[in-house]
Amino acid sequence: MPKVKVNDIDLYYEVHGEGYPVVFLHGFTATHAMWQPQVPVLSREYRFIIYDARGHGQSESPSSPENYSADIVVEDLFQLLGTLGVEKAVVGGLSMGGYQSLRFCLSHHQMVTALITMDTGPGYRNPTRMQQWNRQQEERVKLLETQGVQALAANAGEARREISLEHNSVGLANMARKVVAQHDYWVIENLDKIKVPTLVLVGENDTAFLQAADYMSKKIPGAQHVVIPEAGHAANLDNIETFNKTILDFLAKLNLPKG
Repeated sequence: MPKVKVNDIDLYYEVHGEGYPVVFLHGFTATHAMWQPQVPVLSREYRFIIYDARGHGQSESPSSPENYSADIVVEDLFQLLGTLGVEKAVVGGLSMGGYQSLRFCLSHHQMVTALITMDTGPGYRNPTRMQQWNRQQEERVKLLETQGVQALAANAGEARREISLEHNSVGLANMARKVVAQHDYWVIENLDKIKVPTLVLVGENDTAFLQAADYMSKKIPGAQHVVIPEAGHAANLDNIETFNKTILDFLAKLNLPKG
């Protein structure tokens, strides 16, 4: 599968199937590969687009922190879809990818037919909680700067260890500090402005994000809230069958154009 030059970096992406475009964004320290259990299912009826975020996997990892921000990552997706000739799509993401999906929807609402957030949150309204979150990200940065991606691999399960070693530690450190860390309240303060059909999905054991999912489902007008049983933070991997059915059911109700 190809790489494409977008927003001054080489971005790795994959397109599976034909039909209405559905694009999923992965979480921090993951890659497009996290969506492999969804590829055969979604590609039967949809044009399923997945890619490695900047600083991750096979995409480019600029060395300068100036090349990273939440808005820059949103622009990456905007340009990728433009390059692929996609004018409108269903946009979804997990964790970091879910937050960026929210931000993309608010920035480019005319391109989003529907939104899917998975095991994610909208940021923090409370400055103290934001500072606590950002301190956690800074600890990640220091670990990456001193021990490299090996530190991630050491703490990852067997299934994710190989993926962890594929990353660039500089890219991940920059992403943690400039993208995963929270620098404004824009998303959480504008949830009520999201006017597209929205699915808010979370694993029942993902205790860190249960409250956030409940909050978003109440703030986003008409949002559907689904808790995936027997699943943690990676709900798409922990309970594949239920996750896939939930996504397919949501997409089917949208009555998307064929082709």
